[in-house]
Formats: sequence, C-alpha cells, structure tokens
Amino acid sequence: MVIHNAEGKALEIAQKHKNSYILGVDTIGAYQNHILNKPKDFEDAKRMLKILSGTTHEVLSGLCFVLTGEKGQIVKKKTCAERTSVTFAKMSEQEIESYINSGESMDKAAAFAIQGLGSLFIEKIDGDYFNVIGLPVFRLGRIFKEFGERLVG
Repeated sequence: MVIHNAEGKALEIAQKHKNSYILGVDTIGAYQNHILNKPKDFEDAKRMLKILSGTTHEVLSGLCFVLTGEKGQIVKKKTCAERTSVTFAKMSEQEIESYINSGESMDKAAAFAIQGLGSLFIEKIDGDYFNVIGLPVFRLGRIFKEFGERLVG
C-alpha cells in the first residue's frame, strides 16, 4: 500500500518535470488490523492514540525515486519500503487529550510526532528514527548512490 501510494505521487509529479529527480513518499502507522493515517479530527486522533497506548506498532514508509529524461520519460525508477517498530508507554486519558490539544498530532500519520512532544510517550524504537518522522533518510541515501549520485562532497 505505501509503495503503491508513493509511486502514484512520484509518477504524477514526474509527468510535469523533465530532466528531474522526483521523490514520492507515503507513511502510515499500523497496529494489528488498524491502518493509522493522519487523523480526521480530535476523536479520530484520540482513537488512534488509545490504540497505540502501551503497545508496539509499526511505521511503514514507501519510497519511489524517479529520474525523468529530456522528453519527460521515466529513465530510471526505484521503489522500496522501510519498517520501524515503535513502542508507546501507557498514556492516560488526560495525557492523550492534552497531547491532541497541543495541535501536534493532527497532521501526522498515527497521530503523533516522534520529533516533538510525542517523544515523551515513546519508550523505544527499533529501526530508522527518520522513518518515523516520515522520510527514511538512510534508505534514501542508498537510492541516491544506486542512481550514481555522491552523498557528500
């Protein structure tokens, strides 16, 4: 699902840009049979955070990196996915509501931001921290190298 969504984003943009690198990314949270996208409203964020409270869930990101040619054609394309496990501490009802009221959770997959106040509720992660933010940087660097680009210098 995340690879499909990332590919759709990248290919839509690629149609409009010649001689360009295009990156499409899609990130979701997943716990058992629950897919945790960006919350629609306060109640949706509350539902998600109640699911995550005291559990370990997965953050999944799909990447699609495309190089377009002079006529806008796809010269090269690479898709991949990254998975990171995130363990949440048990959150009280008041903590959940206060966190949502901070405004931080409303535009984030799974209703939390590891790089902000959400970090106060995360016991541990297993995998790429940047994937939880929404862009698996290490994986992206490997793709750059596959495309013949230097990472530094």
